[in-house]
Amino acid sequence: MVHGIISRSWPPPRNKRSRDVELIPVRVLLTRAVQDFLRLESAGGLLLLGAAVLACIVANSAYAPTYAAFLSARVGLELGSLSLLKPVLLWINDGLMAVFFFLVGLELKREVMQGELTEWSQISLPVIGALGGMAVPAAVYVLLNWDNPIGKAGWPIPVATDIAFALAVLRLVGDRVPTSLKTFLLALAIFDDVGAIALIAVLFTRDLAVLPLVIAGIAVTVLFVLNRARVLRVSAYVILGCVLWLAVLKSGIHATLAGIVLALFIPIEPVDREGQSLLHRLEDALHPWVAYLILPVFAFANAGLSLRGMSLDSMLDPVPLGIAAGLFIGKPVGILAAVWLAIALGAAKPLNGSNGVSFFGVALVCGIGFTMSLFLGSLAFAGLPEYEMRIRLGVIAGSLLSAITGYLVLRFGLPRERRGVGRGPKPIRLPR
Repeated sequence: MVHGIISRSWPPPRNKRSRDVELIPVRVLLTRAVQDFLRLESAGGLLLLGAAVLACIVANSAYAPTYAAFLSARVGLELGSLSLLKPVLLWINDGLMAVFFFLVGLELKREVMQGELTEWSQISLPVIGALGGMAVPAAVYVLLNWDNPIGKAGWPIPVATDIAFALAVLRLVGDRVPTSLKTFLLALAIFDDVGAIALIAVLFTRDLAVLPLVIAGIAVTVLFVLNRARVLRVSAYVILGCVLWLAVLKSGIHATLAGIVLALFIPIEPVDREGQSLLHRLEDALHPWVAYLILPVFAFANAGLSLRGMSLDSMLDPVPLGIAAGLFIGKPVGILAAVWLAIALGAAKPLNGSNGVSFFGVALVCGIGFTMSLFLGSLAFAGLPEYEMRIRLGVIAGSLLSAITGYLVLRFGLPRERRGVGRGPKPIRLPR
């Protein structure tokens, strides 16, 4: 953790002649940033849920053909041999989601360099929990699809946690959940996303094209130079980011990885008088766009589950059953088993202020894999439209079960009074 201080005017001076400057600890500034992040992501999670419900309503209405035609409409431009004509759905999944991954990269860099993940003692438990929470759901899925050679390709679908939805559930519970567990969930979800990004890079990279890779390498080199020179012009990073995205898209590597790479080169120093670096400013600016626009648009485009012809047999199909069981059962089992083993072996320390009930509830909430699971499903079964509804059915069922059960465990299993919140502190009785 950072123990220094940043010079910052607080409150702002009433006139230009005022020279009063208060020294505010970096820890306080970071705590405020984390609190703002939790509030924003929770509100975004509710909007995300609304977009998913709206998509399901439209997919089962008279507007279903229009909905499908809009998502499959090809838009873009052509410049000679360069063609960027893609369906609207792919622009959303390849373009808008690159911005989402850029924000995830910014958050990860900030947490590792200045936040709650600067030391191994702080990151060991969420890292180990994330590994267990990825391995066991994948194993559950493969076990249920062992005799389905095509369906086996969907094993990455239940490995990730949806940050927005998970934090929205914790927000509904309120202050009963210890802050340490909220931080644990946030860190675990970020490492889940990093693991999902690694899977995308390894599993969904097509035949590589040399020239675009060379262009991407040049763009990364220039980004490195800009970072070392502490260039703070946003336009420079935006232009290079677009070049990098286009080069990665044409290289055969999934284009969303360009967002993560770009985030790594955004300067976190120097800071201005408000204690903000370029990384902090970009993170603050992008949060509303991602939470209130990009993720809801993605949900609306990918969560339209048609119930026509749906029956109990549909849920018992190995693909949706494997996804739902991986999220609802495999995720909490993997997290709890990995964390218990790590603490028992002395590889990690238990969290302050947590107990078995709260940890079990948070592990259940981690089974909400909505956004990333739908995204991984679209990649795992690309070109197989007959699997589209099975993916959506499994992801929605598993995520809903995880959200409802996790909320109930936390809502009724934790005391109302925690750390002086809830009913308030008990009055002190003075001796007579």
